[in-house]
Amino acid sequence: MSVPGALLVASTTGGGRPTMQKITTFLWFDGQAEEAAEFYTSIFPDSRIAHVQRYGEAGPGPEGSVMTVNFELAGQEFIALNGGPRFRFTEAISLFVDCESQKEVDELWAKLTDGGEESRCGWLNDRYGLSWQIVPTVLMDMLKDPDPARSARVMKAMLGMGKLDIQRLVDAYEQ
Repeated sequence: MSVPGALLVASTTGGGRPTMQKITTFLWFDGQAEEAAEFYTSIFPDSRIAHVQRYGEAGPGPEGSVMTVNFELAGQEFIALNGGPRFRFTEAISLFVDCESQKEVDELWAKLTDGGEESRCGWLNDRYGLSWQIVPTVLMDMLKDPDPARSARVMKAMLGMGKLDIQRLVDAYEQ
């Protein structure tokens, strides 16, 4: 069975042997696939554009225009498609980013909301409409605390925030 190269996400191991990620997030854009991939790879370390596939004579896009972009964010593989205006992103699917520090939360929040829209509880929509969750690792640890009063205070604090503030979450936890 032949599979078009644009739909394969391949990388190489240290020995040069091709590997395939079992499940790859496929993102549908209306003409901004390459621009979005370049934007995302500029934000996250260990990120790169792996391959750009262009439409050929058969289309359905204009010949020579970008069809798909295979890219990696922090080592995670994605495919972006210029599929046209038929489908849009919704908050039903989001990319969850685990952040080690407030500095990382602040930097990612600023970059991803530039031209986008802030939401609640660490969620945002970027300039392309893709939904992200920018979440400090410590939040998940505190929410898993076996003391229901502590985790409830943290949840209540989080529900009142847009961008998450680690110190405010810790204060609620330790209250």
